Amino acid sequence: MLNEKQKKALRSLPAISTILQLPEVVKLIKNTHFDLISDLVSETIEKEREKILQTETPTILSLSTILEKIMDRYEQITTPHLRSVINGTGVILHTNLGRAKLSHEAIKAVQLTASEYTNLEYTLSTGKRGSRYDHVEDLLVQLTGAEAALVVNNNASAVILILKEIAQGKEVIVSRGQLVEIGGSFRVSEIMTQSGARLIEVGTTNKTHRFDYERAITDQTALLMKVHTSNFKIIGFTKEVCLKTLVEIGKEHKIPVYEDLGSGVLYDLKKHGIGNEPTVQEAVKTGADLVSFSGDKLLGGPQAGIIVGKKKWIDRLKKNQLTRSLRIDKMTLAALEATLRHYLLGEAHEKIPTLKMILMDEKMIQERSQKLYEMLKPVVSDQFELKIIDGFSEIGGGSMPDVKLKSKLISLKPLHLPVHQFEQELRVSPPHIIGRIFEEQFVLDVRTIEIKEFEFIVEKMKRIMNHT
Repeated sequence: MLNEKQKKALRSLPAISTILQLPEVVKLIKNTHFDLISDLVSETIEKEREKILQTETPTILSLSTILEKIMDRYEQITTPHLRSVINGTGVILHTNLGRAKLSHEAIKAVQLTASEYTNLEYTLSTGKRGSRYDHVEDLLVQLTGAEAALVVNNNASAVILILKEIAQGKEVIVSRGQLVEIGGSFRVSEIMTQSGARLIEVGTTNKTHRFDYERAITDQTALLMKVHTSNFKIIGFTKEVCLKTLVEIGKEHKIPVYEDLGSGVLYDLKKHGIGNEPTVQEAVKTGADLVSFSGDKLLGGPQAGIIVGKKKWIDRLKKNQLTRSLRIDKMTLAALEATLRHYLLGEAHEKIPTLKMILMDEKMIQERSQKLYEMLKPVVSDQFELKIIDGFSEIGGGSMPDVKLKSKLISLKPLHLPVHQFEQELRVSPPHIIGRIFEEQFVLDVRTIEIKEFEFIVEKMKRIMNHT
């Protein structure tokens, strides 16, 4: 039963036809189309009606307020939701910010593929249907030393495909210390269940020995699996069975060996004293039958799951019906091919943004931090305490968790407003600047900020200063 206040509020709601005749709404209709605006108006009025019915003492809204709500909703649904941000966090492969940035060449390849017809599955020399995988398989074979290669849409898909084809209904032996969670609550053990393979855990969390694998092998064992713990480290009283030993066991018992490298790196960062990440080439050379890894982590390309290894196993994977469901699209393929060519030409460290940021030397970081500091200094005046401080960057993306890269941070400590409010102002409106709060200071790590973005940061600070 409605009370008088609810009845009055309901009567105050304007008719949809009245709103559609307002000059501001007529202008919107001309800029878009009638159905969209009519739906927005109906949606807004219906929401207000529901509020009135659920509130004993509802507020009577003016026509201008209702119009403002319609305009806000229009702005919300017509503004692109996926937007560019300035990454000042110092996390190079920031999962929430899209991980690896593509090289200029990879971006051009994507643009070409998106705007033109291409020979995606067409062999120009014969005029017959071809395979999309041919565009990158030779490159991967050349770069890794493997016999064959296949690419799917991400590494989790690669894991499922391999387990389903080779071990469905059979047993896969994995060390307990390698049953990782790869992010978003996706776990190796649960992926294995989805694939139809039976998980056989061996060893303990911190120690697994050769005899643990050998004791677990039965006539139902289809695969020996090694999962590289790229997103965490166990230190102290530990032991794991190396890939070489696992390959020896596999050969002795005629069981294939698969290593999930996770991040996967083709460029040896160890020679620069950065981490101790095994390369894909090393895993292939050691004798793994199959190796899988991500395209958008340390490789520095688009999201993809790359599988390399022995031809007999890759051929089986290609024929699996699941492969079509997991295939990569043409734009991903174009970006991946361009990225792989950087490695082939020996220019990956110069062209791929991920590697450039990881390998950025202290002199360049110092120069960048000084440049941004000098640009900001005349803008912030006495409203902020501005400093250059020492800090560390992270590789991120579940890669090399134990590696800290020395960096320089621009510290902005607001003197007249809470630091959390300042962080929000930088983050919410464009250009969206993402940094981090450290000891009541807002800090920006120059390693992950491009020089062309410095001007955007300065302009944003000017706007903030004008409003404080």
